[in-house]
Amino acid sequence: MNSKLNYDFFNALMTDSTPEKFEEQTRKFQEIMMWYGCAIREVKTKLEVLNDEFQITRNRNPIASIKSRIKKPISIFEKMERRGYTMTLDSIVEEMHDIAGVRVICPFIEDIYEVADMITEQDDIKVLARKDYIKYPKPNGYRSLHLVVEVPIFLSNQKKPMRVEVQIRTMAMDFWASLEHQIHYKKFDAGEDIVKDLTDCANVIYETDVKMQQIRKEIVKMAGSE
Repeated sequence: MNSKLNYDFFNALMTDSTPEKFEEQTRKFQEIMMWYGCAIREVKTKLEVLNDEFQITRNRNPIASIKSRIKKPISIFEKMERRGYTMTLDSIVEEMHDIAGVRVICPFIEDIYEVADMITEQDDIKVLARKDYIKYPKPNGYRSLHLVVEVPIFLSNQKKPMRVEVQIRTMAMDFWASLEHQIHYKKFDAGEDIVKDLTDCANVIYETDVKMQQIRKEIVKMAGSE
């Protein structure tokens, strides 16, 4: 993000735009982003530990990969403006649930729910929201399980609860979502034909996910009977 956008963002967060105030707000914003980075590491560590445990106890990994990101300042500003939130640093922390994001990619659909149950049942994780776009996909065919969780981070002088959005999907669902994002579907009002094509592709991918899971179960059953 260039310096002009950077200044406009922080200037929107304050009524007193003196250099001293700007510097103070910039430092505070950087501290908040550091908190979110720490929260991401906490969640990723929990997921990595569970994956390691599965490798030893079940000889397989329910997680293929883990990705993470922190929302860019301009994206935060645009969303707050779009939602009508008060333009303050406190409001960012209180109102925004998706500044810190972790995406978990699983081999099979059943892995999604197992990973979600394991992570949310941990006693230091608080579930704030859960949206199942796998059982109830979006109109364009998007599928994923979304969780908003609160996880504590431990700083030098305090324990601070931070929110992280966790998206869990299969490799096939992630493939579709990545391509859908690249064609900028969300940037314009797509025609009915495009929406239908996207939905058809998403349905084919989901059916493939279901079939692959069935094949895996059959193989496991056959191996167990030997």
